[in-house]
Amino acid sequence: MTTKKEQQAILKPSKEVEEVGKWWIKAAAASREHTSLDEARDFNENWASLTAEPGGVDYIEVDAGGVPAMWAIPKGCTENRVILCFHGGGFFSGSMYTHRKLYAHFAKAIGCRALILHYRRSPEHNHPAQVNDSLAAYEWLLNQRIQANHIAFVGDSAGGGLAITTLLLARDKGLPLPAATMPFSAWFDMEVTGKSMETNAEKDLLFTAEGIKEMAGMLLGANGDRKDPYANPLHADLSGLPPVYLHVGGDEMLLDDSTRFAERARAFGVEVGLDVFPGMQHSFQMAAGRAPEADDSIARFVDWVRPKLGLGSHS
Repeated sequence: MTTKKEQQAILKPSKEVEEVGKWWIKAAAASREHTSLDEARDFNENWASLTAEPGGVDYIEVDAGGVPAMWAIPKGCTENRVILCFHGGGFFSGSMYTHRKLYAHFAKAIGCRALILHYRRSPEHNHPAQVNDSLAAYEWLLNQRIQANHIAFVGDSAGGGLAITTLLLARDKGLPLPAATMPFSAWFDMEVTGKSMETNAEKDLLFTAEGIKEMAGMLLGANGDRKDPYANPLHADLSGLPPVYLHVGGDEMLLDDSTRFAERARAFGVEVGLDVFPGMQHSFQMAAGRAPEADDSIARFVDWVRPKLGLGSHS
């Protein structure tokens, strides 16, 4: 249940979070203008400029079970608690570098380490490469003697999808599941069928329905199954999943991905929380450390996940 304070409308976005919207306008224009995938990826690497440097965090690149990854280690953190982080970028862009600072903010506020993945990207690598990489990194964490109930998943956009599909694959392979998962602005629907694709079409500054369909095609390949539950968890059996807490912007075309997933997960008996942030754009949390709305979202996640990781309430 969300509180009245959590449900209150944000009447005017802060100047800092408006910068995210301006960036998405540039990104959308650039995606139309770029003549190559490499150019689009190079442009998107600048996402990191949206996020303030958290400070007091060390970064170490590592091979996580064959998957390139980066540790974000806040000073004085509890090192046997870990968040496994899946970056966004439509599965074709984004990296552990674009999201280094964002997930360091999460780790620093929680008081744990973050492992930020650099999974294989489309279209060079089709599904299930991405979810297989994510599972390999999770298994690697378990082999590092990190207890499953001391791990939480977190991911934005495409990474929000992986924060669920990796759970499904782990469950189906008989692995112990993490304590919780935190998808935000998650992309689940490879069929692009949500009503918010229409109702938020004029509000969303980044996406178009055709653009999302194109990204799904890049991920799944020409003959890919858009109902594959390891790519589209709206078609999955969700029984047995750990608690899920979703955040989504009210102006996103992907709004219904989160609302429909929450409804479906509850029907399978999963503990689910969902916060919709009125007036917010896709992945507004990228403005962490600069925008109060981004910091509010992260603070809600922190307050929710710390007890689940056995860290107690925030002091």
